[in-house]
Amino acid sequence: MLSIPRLSSVRILIILQLLTLNALYGWETVQHGGQQYVTAKSIKEFYRFTKFQRSGKTISLSNQGIEVKMTAGSQECFMNSVKFVLSYPVLEISGKYLVSRTDLSKLIDPVLRPSYIRSAGNFRTVIIDPGHGGKDAGAVNQYGTEAGYNLSVARMVRDLLKQQGYNVIMTRDSDTYLTLGQRVELANRYDNAIFISIHFNAGGGSRARGIETFTLSPVGVAHYGRSVKSSDYRVREGNHQDSANIALATAVHGVALQRTKTNNIPDRGIKRARYSVLTSIKHPAILVEGGFMSHPTEARIIHTKNYQKTIAYSIAEGIIRYRSAIQSRAY
Repeated sequence: MLSIPRLSSVRILIILQLLTLNALYGWETVQHGGQQYVTAKSIKEFYRFTKFQRSGKTISLSNQGIEVKMTAGSQECFMNSVKFVLSYPVLEISGKYLVSRTDLSKLIDPVLRPSYIRSAGNFRTVIIDPGHGGKDAGAVNQYGTEAGYNLSVARMVRDLLKQQGYNVIMTRDSDTYLTLGQRVELANRYDNAIFISIHFNAGGGSRARGIETFTLSPVGVAHYGRSVKSSDYRVREGNHQDSANIALATAVHGVALQRTKTNNIPDRGIKRARYSVLTSIKHPAILVEGGFMSHPTEARIIHTKNYQKTIAYSIAEGIIRYRSAIQSRAY
């Protein structure tokens, strides 16, 4: 399992070493509303969780170092206290807790078993995309612009990764404007790479706050916060990296939660979206939102170099953990 809060090592695969079960294990499945679901009991048995607890509508699956919590009727799933937003709500039918097959294969399994992701290669190139720039300032407040903060953090990430021997490509290294298409075209020139788009948030009045990380929605899953469209059923370039996307997001987001604890920055979760820079990128790709510029307290924190360094270190460390996790095959 990827290293996220309460885990100090990426080698937490102690309960996940039944290599042939994908082919041999008989999942207990249920059809409902046109979707296929698997039972929580099947999940417990396949991943060898030793404890299954229920409190009200919430269930907890746990073993040494790993805890997964889900609630019937909710799309929120917590793995070692990190919030994930599922593609479909967890169901409770006839006393059985059901998780969609999409969420099992595209979220739970890649997070618990990153070393089994077939599409995750041995990359050495990291493409850093500071969002906005030039005539597009992004979010603006009394302290500065999102474009400026994005670039500041991106440069720090670049320097940290170069110290570790990575080849780092910046989509922009100055206050210049690039279209989304130009960013994608530049990124797709490279092979064996990952892509990180850096942003800060705004909206929700002055109350919304926290960090969140986005990966591309799987086929048939809507952009976060809206209903499904017919176009959501098209396979996009980025969908070939669905499993790697969520594993990369977990590593970066989990480290960010650890590092921002002293700033009391809330966890808004790892979510699915159809942003252009996620849809069309051929590499594992995530979009990181480092906090809300529209929140009065968070805006002041974001403006400090210490916090920008915190986000930069989180991204760099998360990338290093992700690379280690996908290479840690048990066989």
